[in-house]
Amino acid sequence: MTALEIAVTSVAGALAARAGGANRVELCSALEVGGVTPSQGLVEGALDEVGGVDADDGWQGVHVLVRPRPGGFVYSDEERDLLRREVETVLEAGADGIVIGALTPHGEPDVELVRALADAAAAYEATVTFHRAIDLSADPVAAIRALDGVVDRVLTSGGAPAAAAGAATLAEMVAIGGPDVLAGGGVTVDAIEALAALGVEGVHLSAKRRVVTSGRVALGVADDGGHWATDADVIAAAAAALA
Repeated sequence: MTALEIAVTSVAGALAARAGGANRVELCSALEVGGVTPSQGLVEGALDEVGGVDADDGWQGVHVLVRPRPGGFVYSDEERDLLRREVETVLEAGADGIVIGALTPHGEPDVELVRALADAAAAYEATVTFHRAIDLSADPVAAIRALDGVVDRVLTSGGAPAAAAGAATLAEMVAIGGPDVLAGGGVTVDAIEALAALGVEGVHLSAKRRVVTSGRVALGVADDGGHWATDADVIAAAAAALA
């Protein structure tokens, strides 16, 4: 069975994902910049509501994105230390999995750092997903080979702007037989059936809609007075596409 993973930015979104038939959530903040580490309060709130694995209904819990900043995946020594600290913090809170990624200046997976973070997760029996940093790597197919035995799954569009356009590369990644391949990036409900047919472990989408509550005074350069919310109707349609 192909898993359905929903990226959410709130406790309400996590609840909607589980109620709508998702198998797990990726919890993050700031989806508009590709996601960054959520606050500790948000992590704890989501875990309190939908954390934990339930084999009876296929629920795989809350997987927390750990990304210290937007804008690339090559990290300084200070940022590498922050990654380690944030991973330890979310694991101590009870995260069922972590979602991480880092690249070397040459565009290869930073296996040394990723392995250290994965070892920390193993101590808590949490799973590890290497996120779409792989799509910014010099060679996504070579990258998934490098991550074999280091992470459980890789979230990828096959190096394309959207997963549907990267189908051939996704199929090649699946054929390698290394980490599970989670198809994500620009995934629409209409694309889910074809992506699942590639043999991927799961499909990942944000199922989000924009909610604008005010726009009188902008509080920042990107502020339109709104925020992203999880759309329960999109989750239900995605689950139906995998049924």
